[in-house]
Amino acid sequence: MPDLLIELFSEEIPARMQARAAEDLKKRVTDGLVEAGLTYAHAGAFATPRRLTLTLEGLLARSPDMREERKGPKVDAPEKAIEGFCRGAGVARADLEERDDKKGRVFFAVIEKPGRPAAEIVAEVLEDTIRNFPWPKSMRWGSGSLRWVRPLHRILCILMGDAGEAEVVPLDVDGIRAGDVTEGHRFMAPEPFSVTSFEDYTAKLKRAKVVLDANERAETIWNDATNAAFAAGMEVVADPGLLAEVAGLVEWPVVLMGQIDAAFLDLPPEVLQTSMKEHQKFFSVKNPKTGRIERFVTVANRETADHGRTILAGNQKVLAARLADAKFFWENDLRVARDDKMQPWLTQLENVTFHNKLGSQKTRIDRIAALAREIAPEVGADADLAEQAARVAKADLSSEMVYEFPELQGLMGRYYSDAAGLPAEVAAACEEHYAPLGPSDAVPTGPVSVAVALADKLDTLAGFWAIDEKPTGSKDPFALRRAALGVIRLVLENGLTLRLSHWIKRAFDPTSLQGVAADKRGTVEDWAEVAAPFLEVDWEPLAQVFHDALARHFDDRAALEDFFRERLKAMGARNADKWNKTVFVLVYFTIIERDTITAPDLLAFVHDRLKVYLKGEGIRHDVIDASLAMQGSDDITLLVKRARALQEVLETEDGENLVQGFKRANNILTQAEEKDGVEYSFGANPKLAETDAERALFAALEAADARIRPAMQAEDFPAAMAAMAEIRPALDAFFEAVQVNTDNDIVRRNRLNMLSQIRTTCLQVADLTRLDG
Repeated sequence: MPDLLIELFSEEIPARMQARAAEDLKKRVTDGLVEAGLTYAHAGAFATPRRLTLTLEGLLARSPDMREERKGPKVDAPEKAIEGFCRGAGVARADLEERDDKKGRVFFAVIEKPGRPAAEIVAEVLEDTIRNFPWPKSMRWGSGSLRWVRPLHRILCILMGDAGEAEVVPLDVDGIRAGDVTEGHRFMAPEPFSVTSFEDYTAKLKRAKVVLDANERAETIWNDATNAAFAAGMEVVADPGLLAEVAGLVEWPVVLMGQIDAAFLDLPPEVLQTSMKEHQKFFSVKNPKTGRIERFVTVANRETADHGRTILAGNQKVLAARLADAKFFWENDLRVARDDKMQPWLTQLENVTFHNKLGSQKTRIDRIAALAREIAPEVGADADLAEQAARVAKADLSSEMVYEFPELQGLMGRYYSDAAGLPAEVAAACEEHYAPLGPSDAVPTGPVSVAVALADKLDTLAGFWAIDEKPTGSKDPFALRRAALGVIRLVLENGLTLRLSHWIKRAFDPTSLQGVAADKRGTVEDWAEVAAPFLEVDWEPLAQVFHDALARHFDDRAALEDFFRERLKAMGARNADKWNKTVFVLVYFTIIERDTITAPDLLAFVHDRLKVYLKGEGIRHDVIDASLAMQGSDDITLLVKRARALQEVLETEDGENLVQGFKRANNILTQAEEKDGVEYSFGANPKLAETDAERALFAALEAADARIRPAMQAEDFPAAMAAMAEIRPALDAFFEAVQVNTDNDIVRRNRLNMLSQIRTTCLQVADLTRLDG
């Protein structure tokens, strides 16, 4: 069985595209070969800056012969039907066979497809792959029509037989003929050479200064860098993303370590690291004793006679220019923070639009500050500090350093807050209020940081919900799913007891949203200007009425109508008793729809993200649903405690069997209530019990209820669940020994009332009707 080697040799492929391109080459070629009948034993894909490589072992030498029998129409079918069948099967009329079938004589077509040589199939599949390769961006060059990420120079495609012979697959793509020749390193070994197998290919590439495997290149870079740093008493700052990127920039990695000019060593280490990474692709090397970044590691793509000294000198010169800019930004920013307490930056934010429907950054900061002040007591934070932190948390967005390096936002805010002499809690909140940004990101624990982070995320969610910019499908341009998960993790990992429905409604409050929720066409004032002529009143007092109505959070249309009628009469509005329906339409959907649809809709969105979060912990979806259905589900800390306790009980034999017993009791009770047209919930009488099993169940229910009620009040869900599970033996014995629907109506009603008591007792802990099974 032959092996296959493919190499597509081109100009430099961007590092970010290489890994995906290697996988795409592997998938498209292997899928095409298998579909054509060629199976294989093993496949491996590789990428360097100038080549994509695929190797297949154990490929079939030719596709197998295929024989297919296809049933056609009846022999006496219309001629056009028979001709259509022949065309579809690709056979002549004379080649059809007549056979007996259940419905009479029918035509059968026997289609035989002989196998084809592997080389022929490989050529077809590879040409299709090259011409339709899914590059994120591609280009044309010269006069050809072929598109590739960069100009394609060579195609190496050979089949290696069992005896070691190599056959070039005949293939021509826009004048590029396949062969058995490739090239080595662009500078150190550019001469072409032929290969006969994958082993020969990798060995000759290595001699030609090309390391084919990206993982091997990355390992070489890291080992050489850490060894060089260790020899100098330093440590390389780990950066897996940068390591993978640099491994995609070189075919023959040569690690060089350079010195950072002493004039820049006092820059914050994060500034040094970010500047070197973003602009130069350098690794940072820190002094473990001082924590300062004092050196850097660069990776060259070639060996030189002077062992890299010229390369290092050039890199150090460019780095000095970059760091001079960073130092200039840093010193200017420090002056603004130290002398002006960041006030110029806050003023500039008045002219920075956050979103054209949500106002400026300054307006948003005002909303967050007001919300953080109210949240502060709930999370154990000082209200004044929380408001102060919220007002300066985003000031660094106007700084020169963050303008140059946006990824440093928040972090620079902490430095500038310290420079301004603000409290340590405020400085920490400046850095931490964006967190958590992802599922593995650390969650702030400082009370002030938590208050500002919650206010920031709740304002983001409420604002975009108010203007109907919700996530749809896989699209989430404003990262609202991440914001919701951030709220969840902030609450859970800090053990907070918050009624999210209240805080979501508070975030929708127009006094904080400044009328954004009024309607996408404008503010409350805009509505007042539209409505005022209908009522023959001034728009300013009418706008105040609208604001008052929004602040009241009306729950129904009638109450809102009464409110407006009373206020409009006091203003002397025309037709105050039968006020214009147009005006009502203008405000009704502004107020009622927002409070009765938008806010609950946002809470449901947070609950959906909570489901995803809990499923990641291994909690069953039906357990989550059973917990969500209970009162107080907007307190997600309480909800999660309940779900975890229920999951733990259901993992025991008693718990699982109890659920089955509960469902049996609930089904019998529900059917009886539907049949009789009454509700059996008036309390069972133990004196009417006829059997020991009934009396034992009465006692078990009484004992369980005595333990469940105080446990639920204390939010001790494990104890409540355990007490519920202890009903199980008595419940099993009851169903084994007792017939509920007996002929004696008094006894039957009593037993049904006891089932109602079982239902009531169990439903105190969770809605067990929502559990599967």
